[in-house]
Amino acid sequence: MNLEKVIFGFFIVLAATLNFGFFIGDIGRPELHNGYELFAAIVVNLIATALKFGDRTQIGAVHLATSLVADLQLIAAAVTWAVAVHVTGDGMTPHVTSSVVSLSGGALFANVVSVVILIAETVMLRR
Repeated sequence: MNLEKVIFGFFIVLAATLNFGFFIGDIGRPELHNGYELFAAIVVNLIATALKFGDRTQIGAVHLATSLVADLQLIAAAVTWAVAVHVTGDGMTPHVTSSVVSLSGGALFANVVSVVILIAETVMLRR
C-alpha cells in the first residue's frame, strides 16, 4: 500500500464528507448548519488542494481544478456568512442561510467530481 495515496484519498473523501455534513438539512434553517463544520470543510479542502499540486498529469490538473472550485465556493460561503453576521448585522436569515448552503452545495458537487475521478483513476491502475 502506498501511504502517499492513502493520505491523498483520505483528504479528498474527508473534504467531501465534511462538506456533505454541512450541506445536509433544510436550506433555510441556520440552526441546522454549523459554522464550525463549514470551517472544518474549508480547512480540509485547502489541505486536499495542497496535496494535488504535485501531480503533473491531465487527471491531476482536473483534480486540482475541482479542488480550487470547491475552495472558492466554500470561502465565498464563509464570507457571505461573516458579512451577514458581522457587517450588516442581519444575522443568519433564511435568505442568507440559503445562499451559504447553496454555495456549499456547489463545492459539494466539485468534491463529488473529485471523488469520482479518484475512483476512476484507481480502477484504471494496473499492477
